[in-house]
Amino acid sequence: MTATTAPAPLGPASLTWAYFADTRLLLVGPRAAVLQNMLPALGQGVLDHSVFFDETFARLKRSAGPILDTVYGGPDAAASGRRVRDFHRGIKGSLPDGDRYHALDPETYFWAHATFLDHLVYGIETFVRPLSPADKRRIYEESKTWYRMYGVSDRTMPETWDDFEDYWERMLAEVVVAHKTARYGVGYVTKGLPAPPKVPKPLWRAVSPPLNAVARFITVGGCHPRMRELLDLPWSAADERRYQRFAATVRRLGPLWRTLPEAVRYFPQARRAFRRDGRPSVR
Repeated sequence: MTATTAPAPLGPASLTWAYFADTRLLLVGPRAAVLQNMLPALGQGVLDHSVFFDETFARLKRSAGPILDTVYGGPDAAASGRRVRDFHRGIKGSLPDGDRYHALDPETYFWAHATFLDHLVYGIETFVRPLSPADKRRIYEESKTWYRMYGVSDRTMPETWDDFEDYWERMLAEVVVAHKTARYGVGYVTKGLPAPPKVPKPLWRAVSPPLNAVARFITVGGCHPRMRELLDLPWSAADERRYQRFAATVRRLGPLWRTLPEAVRYFPQARRAFRRDGRPSVR
């Protein structure tokens, strides 16, 4: 497959369609976004070119929508993927050591995609259901289809799920760093969430302590242990036990979850795709 040849889009038969827009995966927290910025080139690109520091939540919203469009876009998926790619054409510059970076370098672009794949697999296994080795291989093959929608060279993409696991462990052990952008992305864990612009300060002082506690629990709990190590995020054995109990409770509530309105359970991109092409047959 070349970078200019888009594959057939994903559809209702895919595991990715069944889960990528499942709102339970919000419970993973900012794992993917923070991991992305722990790659030096990507973290530097955000630092140099993004409004991330001024409009953190707005940027995340703008990024998520086009990626969901690429997964659920059906006939328009490849066009959505190319738009995502083209957002990054001008993101280039120099690292502190003088090396050049560009957001469309295959190694950099694939790392960003890899963090979304990790988010999907981790989110399903933690909050929805266990995945068999066959499930993971299937999701990985689907992720290759999704990645090729971007029209970026796939020469750095691992061939199989097993190869991807090796790649992932190597990146975590040898490549990712505690970049300033990543540290900023988890800063509220210790400093607290910023007050929304229109919320009175006395009200925010009253309601922020429990919100900060929940944000810390979700954020640090959803981090890979290597992220906690590099970013100095405290997490005790007792914290881990509480997190695992929380995750098990969410999984047990799966049958009740499926009775809720679809507007609660899925993001709009998925709901539109289900109406257009049919609902996923897997759960």
